[in-house]
Amino acid sequence: MRPFAYTLILLTTLLLTSCNSVRVVSDHDKEVDFTQYTTYAFYKPVIDQAKISDLDKRRILRAIDNELTQKGMSKSDTPEMIISIYTKEQERVDIYQDYYSYGWGPYYGPYGPYRNAHVSQRTEGTLFIDLIDAESKTLIWQGIGYSDLITKDSESKEKRINEIVSKILEAYPPQQ
Repeated sequence: MRPFAYTLILLTTLLLTSCNSVRVVSDHDKEVDFTQYTTYAFYKPVIDQAKISDLDKRRILRAIDNELTQKGMSKSDTPEMIISIYTKEQERVDIYQDYYSYGWGPYYGPYGPYRNAHVSQRTEGTLFIDLIDAESKTLIWQGIGYSDLITKDSESKEKRINEIVSKILEAYPPQQ
């Protein structure tokens, strides 16, 4: 019974930590020298179209501003780089099945095999952060973060948004 208990604890821990994690991917133009970008501005027309509340937009923009400032960049009216964001959300359904037997006998004991299905459903949000060269108007870097959405209160939402943006921008500037 002990191996089963340890396995159950391990699976539960993995399941709980995976629900809270932020998954991130990024891509960039390998021909671009990212050291040339020291100033940025937000591209308001596209940001205004993001399908989230204005409060969450401001939270995201503050988090991006904070991260880029820590990287030595500054906001400018004549930026070298333009930042745009895009969001989407989707329902995510995960199904986990357990198969094991108990009892005795050649065919899974007197009661047959035991099968149990666990279904979890949650809303997953995706945040795209696009960095665009201001002169050529071409996309030079994109970071995408996937995470469960938190809607409890404004403090936990802000903390989660900061975490997501921080994880996405860890990959900027890309190592070349």
